[in-house]
Amino acid sequence: MAILLAASPLALILGTMLGLGWSAARAGAAGLALTLLVAILGFGLGERVLPEMGGTLASAYALGEAAFTAATILWIIFPALCIYELQKKQGAFDVIRDALVAVSGEKRVLVLLVAWFFALFMEGAAGFGTPVALAAPLLVSLGFAPVKAVVLALIGHAAGVSFGAVGTPIVAQANLVGVPAQDIAAVTGVMHLLAGFVLVLFLMRAADDGRLVARDLALAALAGFCFLVPMAAIAWFVGPELPTLAGAVVGAAAFVMVIRRLGAGGGGGKVSPRAILRAALPYLVIVALIIATRLIAPLAEFLREWRVTPPLPEPFTGSFEPLYHPGTMLLVGFFAGGLLQGRGPGDLARAAGLAAKRLAPVLLALFAMLAISRLMVHAQMIDALAEGAAQAGGLWPLLAAGIGATGTFVTGSATASNILLSEFQVATAQSLGLSVVTMLAAQSFGAAVGNIACPHNIIAGGATVGLQGSEGAVMQQTVLVAALYAALGGVITLLFVL
Repeated sequence: MAILLAASPLALILGTMLGLGWSAARAGAAGLALTLLVAILGFGLGERVLPEMGGTLASAYALGEAAFTAATILWIIFPALCIYELQKKQGAFDVIRDALVAVSGEKRVLVLLVAWFFALFMEGAAGFGTPVALAAPLLVSLGFAPVKAVVLALIGHAAGVSFGAVGTPIVAQANLVGVPAQDIAAVTGVMHLLAGFVLVLFLMRAADDGRLVARDLALAALAGFCFLVPMAAIAWFVGPELPTLAGAVVGAAAFVMVIRRLGAGGGGGKVSPRAILRAALPYLVIVALIIATRLIAPLAEFLREWRVTPPLPEPFTGSFEPLYHPGTMLLVGFFAGGLLQGRGPGDLARAAGLAAKRLAPVLLALFAMLAISRLMVHAQMIDALAEGAAQAGGLWPLLAAGIGATGTFVTGSATASNILLSEFQVATAQSLGLSVVTMLAAQSFGAAVGNIACPHNIIAGGATVGLQGSEGAVMQQTVLVAALYAALGGVITLLFVL
C-alpha cells in the first residue's frame, strides 16, 4: 500500500500528460497537490517524519527549498534564452547554418551536418527545444518532407541532451543529490560514447529509406567519432557544461576537414570566416570562461569562496555559488559576446525581454516538479519506492535508463526528469548496494533518450514546419529508436555495476 501511495503523484503526472494531453505545468500542479496530501496524510510528514515542525510548516520549508533550487536553475535557463533570442534576431544562426550547408551538396552529408552537428551545437548552447525548432525547418528547405525533417532532428540531437543548455540537466541533478557534477558527467559521457554510434546509424537510416551502403556506414562512423570522442573527453576532464557545445564545434570542424580531404565537399556558396567568428562570439566567450574556471584550480577555489544558502532549518538545505555557477558564465557570454558583435544595449535589452516572456511556463513546471521531488524525499516516499524497486534486485540497472527516459517523455524536459527521479535512483542504488554515481549517470543518459519521442519536442518541432495534426506520424518513427537506445543504456549500466 505504501508503494502505491508513494507512486501515485508520478502516476497522476504520467496519466494526465499522456492520457489527457496536459502541459507539464498543469500536470505538475495537480501532482504537487496530490503529493502534499499523500506526504502529510499518508506518510505523516510533520508528525512521524518531522515531528518538531508539523505537516504545514514542514511542507512550507520543502516548498521554500524547491523555490531556491528552481532559482539556481533559472539562472542558467534565462541567460541561455537571452543568447538564443539575440542570436536569432541578429541572424547569427543563419550564418552558422549556411556555413554547414556550404560544405557539401551530398544529401547524407548535409543530414549529418544539420541534424547531427548543428542540432547538437544548439542543444549544447540553448537546449529547451531549440535544436529541433531550428534544425527541422532547415532540413525541409533542403528537400526533406516535414515529418522526416522532425524525425531527423529529434534523433540527431539526443546524444547531447545530457549536457544540454550548458550542462543544466546534470548541474541540477548534482545540486539536488549532493554528488559532484563532474563525477556524474564523466560516467554519462562514457555511456554515450559507447552507445551513441547507434543513434548516428538510426539517423542515416531515417534520412533515406534505402539500404545503407559501405560509404554511408563510413560517414556515420566518422560523424559519431568526431562528436562522441571529444564529448566524452570533455565530460571526463572538465565537467558537464561544455561536452555537447564544444564537442559539436570540435567534431564539426574535424568532420568537415576529413570529408573535404575525401572529396565529398563542394556544396556551393561560401560564408566568410569573419562572419562565422562574429556569429560564434558569445559561445567562444562562454567556452573560454568555463574552461578557465574549471581547469585553473586557484581561480576555481577563489570563485567558489562565495556561497549563498537559503535561510532554512535542517534537514532543508541548498547552496548557490554565484561566481562559479554556469549561469553566470552564460550571462557574461551574453553581454560580452553581444557587445563584441557590435550589439547595442537596446539589442541586449530586447533579447532579455523576449527571454523573460518564455520563462513563465518553464518556471511553473520546474517549481512543481522540484516541489514534488523535495516533498517525496522529506516524507520518505522516495524510500518507499526504492524498497519496491529493490525487488528487481540485480535486474534494476537494466531498467534505470528507461526510468529516466520515461521521466523526460512525461515532463518534456531532461532537467525535470533528473529533478523528479534522481533521488529515487540514489535511494534504489543504496538499497541494492550499487554505485550511486553510475545509477545517476544512467538516469541522465535515459533522460536524454526520452527527448527522441517526447510529445512536447514533437509538437514544438512540428509547429515550425507546419505539422500540426500529424505529430503521431513522427512518434511512430521515433519511439522505437528511443526504446532501443534506452535498452542499450540499460545493458551498459548493468555491465558497469557487475
